[in-house]
Order: sequence, then structure tokens, then C-alpha cells
Amino acid sequence: MVAPERAEDHRGFFARTWCAEEFAAHGLVDHWAQCSVSFNTRRGTLRGLHYQRAPQAEVKLVRCTAGALYDVVVDLRPSSSTYLKHVAVELSASNRLMVYVPEGCAHGFQTLQDGSEVFYQISAPYSKEHAAGVRWDDPAFGISWPYPDPIMSDRDRDYPDFQR
Repeated sequence: MVAPERAEDHRGFFARTWCAEEFAAHGLVDHWAQCSVSFNTRRGTLRGLHYQRAPQAEVKLVRCTAGALYDVVVDLRPSSSTYLKHVAVELSASNRLMVYVPEGCAHGFQTLQDGSEVFYQISAPYSKEHAAGVRWDDPAFGISWPYPDPIMSDRDRDYPDFQR
């Protein structure tokens, strides 16, 4: 999770949300190839769990710019100590937290409010040939989503269980 440092005064606050030097100093991706936004009309909308396969694997920096969401990252890297484990955090326009999604991890979210918007910074251009996903309710991950009957696309609903 990434939390911006706020400089506050009587007008409100200013916060830097990304700095190439600081990210590089922590061993994180320090460049972005594209930015995307996802607007979600209704609470309970679920998008994911998405990732891109190598050689187009991508890193994402994700934040909520309107509303709120339950954001999930699943580690699909077999050599990782957190393989098949997930991290979930609430991102909202009011808490202004961000999630860093490493290469080799699947990402998804479920909206907690109507009119939720998500902003992504992404390290690699989208490649339809490398786009992949795993099922949102795969028992291998044990994710407890806030709303058990989500609004979602057929593509996301039909992703297969993860193959180890």
C-alpha cells in the first residue's frame, strides 16, 4: 500500500502521488506506459481478477478517485513466499490510499459505493494476446468479497480456476 504524504493548511492539502526517484529508491517501477480509468455505476460491481502474461507482464499503481472499493491483489508467482495468498484493502476517494500491484499478481476490485471510479498507472501497454485472468471466487485464494452476488462481465465470471 502507498499513502501519500500530505502538506495541509487552511486551503486543504497538497500531496505527491508518485515520484520516480522515490519509487526507484525502493526498488519499484519508476515509469508508466499508460494510464486508465474505470467508472462503475453501481455498488457491488466486481472487475477482475486480471493480469498480463509475460513478456507483457505489468505493474499497476491503483487508486480510487470517487467512491470506495474493496481492492484485491493475488500473488501468482510460484517462487514467491506469498504464492496464492492475497491482500485486500479498502481504497476510497476519502482515504486516498493506493495499491502497488507487482508483475505476476492478479488484480481485482469490488465497488462499495455507487459511482466509484478507479485510476490506474500501468507499466506496460495493454496487449490483448497477453491478457489473462483467474476466477474471482476461486477457492485457492479464499477471498471474502463484500457482496456475494456481484455485478460483473461474462468474461470475468467465466475465468477458470487457477492452474498450479
